[in-house]
Amino acid sequence: MKNILANNDFSPQEQEWLMTAQQMCQEAAVVLKSRFRRRDLNIEDKGSAFDIVTEADKGSERIIIDTIHARFPDHAILSEESGDDHRHARCQWVIDPLDGTVNYSAGLATYCISIGLKVDGETRMGYVYAPTLDEEFFAIKGKGAYGPYGWLQAKSTTELQRAVISTGFPYDKATNPDNNLDRVTLVLPRIRGLRRLGSAAMDLCYVAAGWLDGYWELNLKEWDACAGELIALEAGAIVKRYRNDHGICILAACPGIAPTLLQMVK
Repeated sequence: MKNILANNDFSPQEQEWLMTAQQMCQEAAVVLKSRFRRRDLNIEDKGSAFDIVTEADKGSERIIIDTIHARFPDHAILSEESGDDHRHARCQWVIDPLDGTVNYSAGLATYCISIGLKVDGETRMGYVYAPTLDEEFFAIKGKGAYGPYGWLQAKSTTELQRAVISTGFPYDKATNPDNNLDRVTLVLPRIRGLRRLGSAAMDLCYVAAGWLDGYWELNLKEWDACAGELIALEAGAIVKRYRNDHGICILAACPGIAPTLLQMVK
């Protein structure tokens, strides 16, 4: 990151946001990696067997929140495990301390830490770090997106039949018929391949990197989408929050297929 910051037009404040996010993720990653693939994760249900939390989630969150309180005491925080601190502040950090908890608890490496920063309600910074894969993605609004190999740019795919698309399923999939299966049935026959990564933030970053052509999902929360959404947008992807009646319903795709894919999943 230091080389990118040195060679781009980031303000001192933006550099501070990014360097703080990087430091928090590196410190939280130590906790996550130390417990990865261990059997003593103390997994708890958060309302159902599909929605879980581990001691690793909580440890990662404590590190991030403590750092924000120390460096930015006047900033607000919205985090998956602790919720909204209900502070009235111009700046709000939006945190998922472990996005992909089901993957993590199963010993699968597709999980990450996702940190966004909103100023006056607008996302200005997004930072995502996948500890086991050692993949870093970040963006500042209006100044591009960057990843493991430098500047990110969404793909130029124009045909669905050549596209690899990812999706996910809501936690209420067993009780709510609006569970995305009908969209999968519609989309799957028309694309090259369908994937299910299990981490919304990583899905969005992989669209930004050009490793996926598109992604859609229903019933996300702000901490799932905030950072990755900005990273995908800054990489040139089309990103839409296309419904408001089932949590955050989001689509991100390269421009050549986004309109068609959106019509299929709406």
